[in-house]
Amino acid sequence: MGSGQAVAVFGAYGHTGRFVVAELVARGFVPVLSGRDADRLKALADETGLEARTASVDAPDSLDRALAGAAAVINCAGPFASTTAPVIETALRSGVPYLDVAAELEANIDTFAHFADRAREAGAVIVPAMAFFGGLGDLLTTAAMGDWTRADEAHIAYGLSSWHPTAGTRLSGAVSRQRRGERRMRFTNGQWEYRADAPPALEWRFPEPMGLRPVIGEFTMADVVTVPSHLSIPDVTTYMTVEAVRDVASPDTPAPAPADAQGRSDQTFLVDAVVRSDGAERRAVARGQDIYAVTAPLVVEALDRVLTGRTRTVGVAAAGAIFDAPGFLRALSPHVTLDLLP
Repeated sequence: MGSGQAVAVFGAYGHTGRFVVAELVARGFVPVLSGRDADRLKALADETGLEARTASVDAPDSLDRALAGAAAVINCAGPFASTTAPVIETALRSGVPYLDVAAELEANIDTFAHFADRAREAGAVIVPAMAFFGGLGDLLTTAAMGDWTRADEAHIAYGLSSWHPTAGTRLSGAVSRQRRGERRMRFTNGQWEYRADAPPALEWRFPEPMGLRPVIGEFTMADVVTVPSHLSIPDVTTYMTVEAVRDVASPDTPAPAPADAQGRSDQTFLVDAVVRSDGAERRAVARGQDIYAVTAPLVVEALDRVLTGRTRTVGVAAAGAIFDAPGFLRALSPHVTLDLLP
């Protein structure tokens, strides 16, 4: 448990940030609420009784004050293209671990590219994409790999019952599209490739009871950044059920609405990670409810492991590189139901 340690949460008043704050409290940490919107911070502070510190990525001194006395910082504020580097710089100055829940491909690529050497030399811990997209798929793929030291290909298929995007998801998507134009990205033959054609329409056989479903192939998510950062797999592909793609693409799809006492939506998910090598296949499957809500136990479990020294490396590290993947996944119960299949 957190033993009363203070943890700065940047973007605490956002949809995912609120879940993270609640999970921190439940785990015995003391969140320090932070972000650039003073009014929203005050409202959350009044609601929770927690301390609020207004900060902006354009004012490094304000970020320093936001992290003062904190044991770590969790960045929940998108678009991460704007917030990741300034908050990481502050964490490095403050000498505390940094974790984020970024799903933006470019932001995560930048984190590995720009901070890997500095963080490793400083013995610092930076864990990007410690969320549903990025962290969970990476952990599942790592668990499926088991004792394999290399594989030919990894496939991560997302079976979402629906996808009602938050305002932050829409904004982050818009920023990514601005950066890459009309091109899409895929990871093949050990490198990134930019393509202008439409992604393939395919079918994926999910474990029952979901079964065979139409999916969009090469629907590239943060896992495609994290997995090859530490696993020797030259081809990594992610897939998304067609219904979810339609939802997130439509400007008329509403934001997620609470459906239970925890504030979770009624969205369900199944993540199917398959690794193949020399004709053999291994699989790991996770099921749960609400991709935004489940990000909270993911990132807070990661935080607890970092602060208690249950890590395998330093520097910029994906979830599967820094943590014991099977043990981490088991610790997510009851938020995630896990099936490891040979």
